[in-house]
Amino acid sequence: MGGTFRAILLEKAEGAPSRRVADLSDADLMEGDVTVAVSHSTINYKDGLALTGAAPVVRRWPMIPGIDFAGVVETSDHAGFNAGDGVVLNGWGTGETHLGGYATRARVKGDWLVPLPAAFTSAEAMAIGTAGYTAMLCVLALEKNGVVPGSGPVLVTGAAGGVGSVAIAVLSKLGYEVVASTGRTEEEDYLKNLGAASIIPRAELGGDVRALGKERWAGVVDSVGSKTLANAIGTTRYGGTVAACGLAQGMDLPGSVAPFILRGVTLAGIDSVMAPKAKRLEAWGRLATDLDKDKLAAMSRTVSLAEVMEMGPDILAGKVRGRVIVDVVA
Repeated sequence: MGGTFRAILLEKAEGAPSRRVADLSDADLMEGDVTVAVSHSTINYKDGLALTGAAPVVRRWPMIPGIDFAGVVETSDHAGFNAGDGVVLNGWGTGETHLGGYATRARVKGDWLVPLPAAFTSAEAMAIGTAGYTAMLCVLALEKNGVVPGSGPVLVTGAAGGVGSVAIAVLSKLGYEVVASTGRTEEEDYLKNLGAASIIPRAELGGDVRALGKERWAGVVDSVGSKTLANAIGTTRYGGTVAACGLAQGMDLPGSVAPFILRGVTLAGIDSVMAPKAKRLEAWGRLATDLDKDKLAAMSRTVSLAEVMEMGPDILAGKVRGRVIVDVVA
């Protein structure tokens, strides 16, 4: 404990933020009642926005990006955690308003942490990360709205990305028929190995919006937003549920009320950043039982701090397949 630690540091500059790997001291850490020796992080779409400056997600400068981390408690003044405990953090403004996970040390509020599930190593927890935890929140929303494996096919958009990959793996293990929507036709084998029953091209849903189309989906997990989300809603079956958690195509929703008032479709908004602890524990508990670890390994690769620093443009362009583990110690 003490001394210096290594981190990616974003600093305010003209245009895109400057970024470098820096040695910092404990005096640079922010307030919190738990200090964690971080071993792993990951990269999500929001991390790509922070690293590139493509959107103003960073609201404190300088900033250590990284909305996720996993590691071991070094010191704690929080009743729920002791030195040596394995912990996971997702969201809560880390990497945006609070120094984040692209560092070998973090100090945060203990209320933001959840225990590392016994089923996972720290690296596996970050193979899941916010993207996978969000996917599980989507699955829980479908279940709570009555979408069961026998209800009919479930559409997963942005299928080759992090949310999509985990959603496919979990849904298929639970017995759902999964239809994967992707713009990367070369990933068909990858998606089918994760459990997708069939693949449809992104263009099928990403174009001009129709208020209502043929009823196709019992449920939808959407990380894309905009026209894709509107068309997915318009083709959802009577009484179905659409879980919306992302905006890769855009923040707009150019749709119609028709699916809601004529087919009783439910649009379930999924927030992972400020979700209460009970919901987080439920999601991580279900991931421990319902996510095939062989499939998790197949969708994951590992990079260093220096390597993740250059990955922002690729994740924003949809070029990152599956999940990326960041070994912050390497």
